[in-house]
Amino acid sequence: MRKLRTIVVDDEPLARRLMRSMLSDIDDIELVAECRNGREAVAAVQGFAPDLMLLDIKMPGLSGFDVVRELQADIMPMVIFCTAYQRYALDAFDLHAVDYLLKPVDEGRLQRAVARARQRFETETEAQNKTPLIGAIDEIAHKVASRGPNAGKSPAPEGVVTESRKLAIKDHDGTVLVSVDDIDWVDAAGDYMCIHVGGETHIMRSTLKHLMSRLDPEKFKRIHRSTVVNLERIVKATPLQKGEFTLDLDCGEKLKVSRNYRQEIKIYLDDN
Repeated sequence: MRKLRTIVVDDEPLARRLMRSMLSDIDDIELVAECRNGREAVAAVQGFAPDLMLLDIKMPGLSGFDVVRELQADIMPMVIFCTAYQRYALDAFDLHAVDYLLKPVDEGRLQRAVARARQRFETETEAQNKTPLIGAIDEIAHKVASRGPNAGKSPAPEGVVTESRKLAIKDHDGTVLVSVDDIDWVDAAGDYMCIHVGGETHIMRSTLKHLMSRLDPEKFKRIHRSTVVNLERIVKATPLQKGEFTLDLDCGEKLKVSRNYRQEIKIYLDDN
């Protein structure tokens, strides 16, 4: 099985160096180029024909979205977007990217993103990988550009829970029914919820308060102002400094519990 030919695109030297170091520990990756800006990224894709591109979104000149717009479908690699801005995470999913990574990038999270890229590389055709990404870029770029003073206002809720305890989530292909009991954890990205289920992520337009009203309060608890966890998925808790601690979930995810939410989680851990 050949390695995934990969390029890294980031305008920050430290970010590129850290990414290079983490990628060196992943056997599945062959790093073929590092790019300092969007123009270098376009040239690298044209010259190296990589399988995978780890692409920063917010860069001077050409943004990550602009880079995608500049590329033709026949040379478009799989894309993992990297961003320090959580609000861009939903745009990455709208673009059918393989995954998104929030900075600072967690090494375990990077490894799972690469594993997802490998799975997509092995199972999907080029058209499935590239066409949706190309087709969605103008719409997403317009959405990012049009965000203004009212962008933080809460949208009308999208998800509803059916009588069979399934969450109805609109997808680009229709509506996905997700069993509430199967949810591993949830993180809020702006006005949207990232619903993590069995290694997959579904995006729901909602507020966190609205979503919490539809989840079992005995089973789902907030561990951060923007994170909710299914208590039944916790396999390990590790204390940190300043009263915080991390939770290891059975799906492989590691989440941090903030001090403001530690007491309720601690009560659950002490009782189990």
